[in-house]
Amino acid sequence: MLIKSLSAVILLCHFVHASAAEKWWPSKWGADDELGQFNQLGPKLTLKAAQLITTGKTYRLGIETNNATPAPAPRTFNLTVLMPNQAPGQSLGKNKFNYADDLFSGWMGVGSQIDGLGHAAIDHVFYNGVHSSEFITVKGLTKFGVDKYPPIVARGVLLDMTQCLGSALLPEGVAYTKEVIIKCEDRQGVKIEAGDVVLFHSGWLDLIETDPKRYAAGEPGLGLSGAEYLSSKDVIAVGADTWGVEVIPFEQENILYPVHQHLITLNGIYILENMDTRELARDEATEFMFVLGAARITGAVQMIINPIAIR
Repeated sequence: MLIKSLSAVILLCHFVHASAAEKWWPSKWGADDELGQFNQLGPKLTLKAAQLITTGKTYRLGIETNNATPAPAPRTFNLTVLMPNQAPGQSLGKNKFNYADDLFSGWMGVGSQIDGLGHAAIDHVFYNGVHSSEFITVKGLTKFGVDKYPPIVARGVLLDMTQCLGSALLPEGVAYTKEVIIKCEDRQGVKIEAGDVVLFHSGWLDLIETDPKRYAAGEPGLGLSGAEYLSSKDVIAVGADTWGVEVIPFEQENILYPVHQHLITLNGIYILENMDTRELARDEATEFMFVLGAARITGAVQMIINPIAIR
């Protein structure tokens, strides 16, 4: 019991020291940087990823999203399809033209999504030391918006935690620590490198259909030491087949979303949530080309996405 208590105190002190006590800005890319690790993107990473294509097989990493998709409150998703100015039985013009449009009302943080650098903060201070009062408005972000993202093409790495930890469905609260991640790399014969997009597979996504309440209540995921290991590798994004990517319940009571703070706020690393890693895992695809062109909605914090993996 004493050892467990001491471990909790050490973790708490470590987090406070690493995230709240130290000044983490300016960014290594300069005081005005808005891209974080996306600064690595470009021809070098693209060519590196292209070398991984050997079969031509493609994978959709986005899940099907609708008003039943589990999401943290108060997030909602609603789609309405209309045929404007076309009452039943009516068409437009002599050629009887018809068309349908859709109206979306909801949150970008539902379903498969990317969390940008304007999403997570420490006491209202975001990536590169920017205070929320400086860039967050009700009409959109004036910094760190999704509209600023370059084309995202990089080497993708899948760590199948179900194989590495010996369970087809990892239970909530299982943390991917630094030691666990390194062992999984060794087991799969793959090494995480600078510029990578790292995805974790836990089997959790199957619960959306079988037990959505459990899916949304907790999850296996990245622990703080695992996040520190990934940031030391200079990865550009981290994703998982869970709604929050990090382990829930959290490793330390009343320390909420520390992995979000470490990756996004301190290191400019993007988070990819609700990634459909199931087919990649079935094919034992540990390396692939990762491709994403997020919709360029001005000032958006997050974005619903459907990245593509190519082998």
